[in-house]
Amino acid sequence: MEKKISGVQIECRHGDITNQDDCDAVVNAANARLETGGGVAGAIHRAAGPELAKEARPLAPIKPGDAVITKAYRLPNKYVIHCLGPVYGNDKPEDKLLADCYSNALNLAEGNQVKSIAFPAISTGVFGYPIQEAASVAFDTILKMAPTLKSVKKIVFVLHSIQDLEVHEKVLEEEFKNFS
Repeated sequence: MEKKISGVQIECRHGDITNQDDCDAVVNAANARLETGGGVAGAIHRAAGPELAKEARPLAPIKPGDAVITKAYRLPNKYVIHCLGPVYGNDKPEDKLLADCYSNALNLAEGNQVKSIAFPAISTGVFGYPIQEAASVAFDTILKMAPTLKSVKKIVFVLHSIQDLEVHEKVLEEEFKNFS
């Protein structure tokens, strides 16, 4: 599914975040120490190679809502933008911290002339953020920022499961109608 607003294409796709060769940057759902970890962070670190951890280490620790950028090394992208999402029920206010992840990632992308960026569903894995709520926060933030984006013209949500893809497509449709 694709939507377009203010010249920015927003797309949802099923796939592997480490295999997005049509995007300048991928977003890592990172941990505070920017270490390998599990889930998205583990997959990105394994695919990028040990140089990623070496570059990221001095940038840590980061706080929920923060984002930092590194090179992508062995990934098919130019950059990795690392975001620390909130732990649902622990880091408050969850919705603002999650929105900060998306806005801070997009601001870093803009500052580095990134034209296309791929996001995972930040905080929805072991951090426990309900998928539908997280998708709503993500798309609301992106739709509000779209008119200000000069460099970023393609935003892709890469969902690991078909179920998460279907939720994101439904929420994008709803948010897009409410925004238009």
